[in-house]
Amino acid sequence: MANKSKPKPRKLSVYLYIPNIVGYIRVLLNCIGFALCFSNKRLFSLLYLLSFVCDAVDGWCARKFNQVSTFGAVLDMVTDRISTACLLVILSQVYWPSLVFLSLLALDIASHWLQMYSTFLAGKASHKDVKDSSNWLFKAYYGNRMFMAYCCVACEVLYIILFLIAENQTEDLIDVLTISMKAGSPVSFLLAVSLFGWAIKQTVNVIQMKTAADVCVLYDIEKKQKP
Repeated sequence: MANKSKPKPRKLSVYLYIPNIVGYIRVLLNCIGFALCFSNKRLFSLLYLLSFVCDAVDGWCARKFNQVSTFGAVLDMVTDRISTACLLVILSQVYWPSLVFLSLLALDIASHWLQMYSTFLAGKASHKDVKDSSNWLFKAYYGNRMFMAYCCVACEVLYIILFLIAENQTEDLIDVLTISMKAGSPVSFLLAVSLFGWAIKQTVNVIQMKTAADVCVLYDIEKKQKP
């Protein structure tokens, strides 16, 4: 009796996976939001945060409907990085010194790109697989979904709050933070909570960049040692 092989999914079917469709919606929400960011701050913030919520939805859909795909993972990460990058560019135009936000943008892209590349070199299935890392914070970040979610949400919320409370396009970052923190309002509390999570995420980004760079260097050394 001939073996009936399981039919392979067509290329179009992968593009139309439910989590990938959610990813396309995220892109659309961000495009509309950034087009309106200076004319309607509140609508932009709502669309941006809705896109961020969809980031969790697409992961849930991928697991629920067994539609995990490499394309979906790449789409998810690229959308995350571009969304954050665009928001940081906008903040660099609103606050002084702008180099603060441009440096954060560079760190975010560099650390995640190196992490993805080192993941492929190491033959791992996911960039979140850091069980072999010796750094406790790095392992805690990727090993605890709730902890990672808090840091990511805190980072994005901080950037959105900074954008909303800016009254013009020549704000001094330190002055705005100082005044807002001393106000004793719910915004002050939210800023404090967000700043803590933001600080952890930036620390993890630095650790991630160094760890991923080490993997690339070790790969080069092992390749040269082979006869």
